[in-house]
Amino acid sequence: MRILFAEDDPVLSDGITKALRQSGYAVDWVKAGDDADYALSTIDYDLVILDLGLPKMDGLQVLKNLRSRKSRVPVLVLTARVSVSDRVLGLDHGADDYLTKPFNLPELEARIRALIRRRHFDTHSDLEVGNIRFDTVGKRVYVNDRLIEMSAREIGVLELLLIYTGRVVSKEQFVDHLYGWEEEVSENAIEVCIHRIRKKLEPFGVKFRTVRGLGYLVESST
Repeated sequence: MRILFAEDDPVLSDGITKALRQSGYAVDWVKAGDDADYALSTIDYDLVILDLGLPKMDGLQVLKNLRSRKSRVPVLVLTARVSVSDRVLGLDHGADDYLTKPFNLPELEARIRALIRRRHFDTHSDLEVGNIRFDTVGKRVYVNDRLIEMSAREIGVLELLLIYTGRVVSKEQFVDHLYGWEEEVSENAIEVCIHRIRKKLEPFGVKFRTVRGLGYLVESST
């Protein structure tokens, strides 16, 4: 899942960005409101973490612009503004959740998981196809309750395929949702990753199809 993190505090941003990447998220960091506004107008993110006190364009204006474009991407407002009126203002303008500074990392990550789950999984924490169960909270794959070892990139690719079970996911969608600005993607990186997933999971009741010229899809073979 790809996150836009808009925060002008470099120390906080560095720590949070590293922690989220270690948890398997692709994170793009911007430190000014106008940069956040531009990024949100060009990229379909899975979540936005938005500080209200941004330079060049206030975070609230970024939020207003985002919702005026009819975007439904979840927005977690992260700010030092602690008054009730500030929280109400942010929520009334389209924020989905609100976390005040200082905060602890486990709570931030729990809120991120809840918002992404609400958008993609209808609040359920598991995705199931055939005999495969994917735990969206722990980012683990099970076959009949037996854990299947997979790399972080394989987990990301599989999660996106399962979200769109029965529908084609293009290589462009994989790049948009799984890679940040700083990551280089080779021509066959997605293809190699799907090949590895096939070897691990196709014996257990799922089929990964290549739709030539379009992308890939997963479906139950049972």
